[in-house]
Amino acid sequence: MRLFAAVWPPDDVLDHLDLALASVRGAPAGTSSAVRWSARETWHLTVAFYGEVPDGVVPGLTADLAELAVGIEPYELALRGAGVFSHRTLWVGVGGDVESQRAVTRGCVEAGESAVGVADNRPRDRPHLTVGRVRPGSRPPRRRSTRPGQRPDAQVPDDEDLAASLVRALAVYEGPRWLVDELTLVSSAPGAGRGGGPLYERVETFALGR
Repeated sequence: MRLFAAVWPPDDVLDHLDLALASVRGAPAGTSSAVRWSARETWHLTVAFYGEVPDGVVPGLTADLAELAVGIEPYELALRGAGVFSHRTLWVGVGGDVESQRAVTRGCVEAGESAVGVADNRPRDRPHLTVGRVRPGSRPPRRRSTRPGQRPDAQVPDDEDLAASLVRALAVYEGPRWLVDELTLVSSAPGAGRGGGPLYERVETFALGR
């Protein structure tokens, strides 16, 4: 199984984000065919990625994550702001008790190293929720020129790429706070989900602090 550990925001938090994204998706930049928006059911905060894990190893990983969860007290987070990785991956950031989130990440990564024998070396110092991806080299729709002497259909070049345009639209976003009280082990099947996206299924959920 292809596995990762994640924090899953509750429905009311996702509802709030979905409403904010509706206006962005409906804007000229958001409706561009160059943007592939993530399906709502895939919205989560990845804390550790384990890759392909043999079935025989899963019980040990599950036990390690359960032990980790018992030692972590619930904490509060909120989705806040936005950014882009590599001019392609659009994400919404995280505020609140980010240090506790990072501690969860460290613990989950260590659990993977112990049980699976593979280290997740991807940078995890900036918790985020991925909301979409942009094809490389895409740009937002250009504005029609109003300069005297130019044809009405002339266009003024816009040097800002599409990703930056979308990030600006989400930069002021701030969602409701929620109590993170569980950690989830998730299986991933790339391409098997809605619209050709990944299909995620919860393998096990671990309550924090108990």
